[in-house]
Amino acid sequence: MVQALPVRDTMTTWVNICPLSAIAPNTGVCALVAGEQIAVFRLGYGTDLYAIGNYDPFSKTYVLSRGIIGDRNGIPKVASPIYKQNFNLQTGQCFDDENVKLPTYQVRVIEGRVQVAINKGFSSH
Repeated sequence: MVQALPVRDTMTTWVNICPLSAIAPNTGVCALVAGEQIAVFRLGYGTDLYAIGNYDPFSKTYVLSRGIIGDRNGIPKVASPIYKQNFNLQTGQCFDDENVKLPTYQVRVIEGRVQVAINKGFSSH
């Protein structure tokens, strides 16, 4: 007998965060999206944006949106404002501890508004 297993799919929902102009160049903001604090960073004066979890696992506080933005060998990063651990903004990987990785989120600008993607899983048969 063949048993059909449910297929796990995801549906992407884009959530408006703020106007792009509300994020000063080379800074971050925090947004509450689907119950999660997400840090959104704007690198430079354009639309180069990154989004990661705002929770700093080292200080156990939600502060990464207030971190110091820079790069490590051309890779965009943020340093925690508390203990200064550095996180890759593209992957969420901690540069200082390979066992620590933050969640990352898709981010885009549509008609001047910053949007973050949340993926909701659902089952289908």
